[in-house]
Amino acid sequence: MNDTAEATGHPAPDEQDPAPEPVAVHGTVAPGYEPVRDAFARNFAQLGDRGAAVTVHRHGTPVVDLWAGTRDHDSTAPWERDTAQVVHSVTKGVSAAALLLLHQRGRLDLDAPVSTYWPEYAAEGKERTLVRHLLAHRAGVPVLDRPLTPDEAGRPGTGAAAVAAQAPVWEPGTEHGYHAQTYSWLTGELVRRVTGITLGRYVAEEIAGPLGLDLWIGLPPERKDRVGRSGAVSAPERGGLRLRPRRNVQDAYGDPASLTRRAFDAIDPPVDENSPAYHAAELPGANGIATAYALSRFYASLIGAVEQGPRLFAPATLALARTVESEGPDRVLVVPTRFGPGFMLHGAASPLLADGSFGHPGRGGSLGFADPESGVALGYVTNGLQKTVTNDPRAQALVRAVRGVLQG
Repeated sequence: MNDTAEATGHPAPDEQDPAPEPVAVHGTVAPGYEPVRDAFARNFAQLGDRGAAVTVHRHGTPVVDLWAGTRDHDSTAPWERDTAQVVHSVTKGVSAAALLLLHQRGRLDLDAPVSTYWPEYAAEGKERTLVRHLLAHRAGVPVLDRPLTPDEAGRPGTGAAAVAAQAPVWEPGTEHGYHAQTYSWLTGELVRRVTGITLGRYVAEEIAGPLGLDLWIGLPPERKDRVGRSGAVSAPERGGLRLRPRRNVQDAYGDPASLTRRAFDAIDPPVDENSPAYHAAELPGANGIATAYALSRFYASLIGAVEQGPRLFAPATLALARTVESEGPDRVLVVPTRFGPGFMLHGAASPLLADGSFGHPGRGGSLGFADPESGVALGYVTNGLQKTVTNDPRAQALVRAVRGVLQG
């Protein structure tokens, strides 16, 4: 692999903002993958990145491992190779893997009613909700009639009790809509009922531990100094699903009564995502913390063996992960989306590498996915949060660069 390199970019002139200093990109790329390094550098020069990292595995071996900028969006301390960040809904892909591993091991039937494992969930007409409905955003409970406070959201059992008592807004299984916040309590409680331990602990013992991953759902106190501070940064007015007052999804978010607004605001007021309390909580749909290397290695392990680590998904489970469960207009995101049992699939709302790719983006920019046909896995994390939901221009620039390398 190539040595650490200085990478520069030259943004278009801007009358208000001075041109940024060229960023020093640290890390390594295998021969032929230099375009990924170039795209990563341009993210800083042209697309507003402040601190970020990207890793790409190919057939279980890292071929790109890069980092640059500052560990905190509002400081000058450098990003280190082991800097971790909150990755928002990228966490949903990790949680989906945990449930599919339970299915693979014969402990969870995707076609069983959720109430088979969680009897209280049958309330308010949800007795026919299947486990696969829950995974594929078809459960009909993307909102709560009374949003939870940040303290309640992180309190064990409180969120689960709230979604169990919630009446669905559509008949479960008949439509789909992104369960932005409630996915945390749905998946977390299902794993707890099946295993007797929390989803965060299950991930630590069955995924992160065997693979040696810097990946947590519920950050241990001794790891708190590993996590950089994130915050909003400006971005070009292009690409992505943006929560801005334009187009359908943005207009929907501007309406306090819409499913869009209510789904994203199921925790109200918003949490402080840089607080130790938030990092320590277990919200399996929202607050996972990881390095880019960990995300890439995690996804690489789903599609094959990785260096000094196991393959997690059997071939049948891998095929299941890519099976379309939800497709078409999304009741919450107000655009067509595609989901398998937990993973977002390649499509217009979240372009991945190719038709067979699966993974999950995170609000603000982060991304993790795998593409079995090419043997590629990618993890990208950033501390500069932009107003994107699924289709961040920085992540997409990296995806396009990888695609170009493979096609070249």
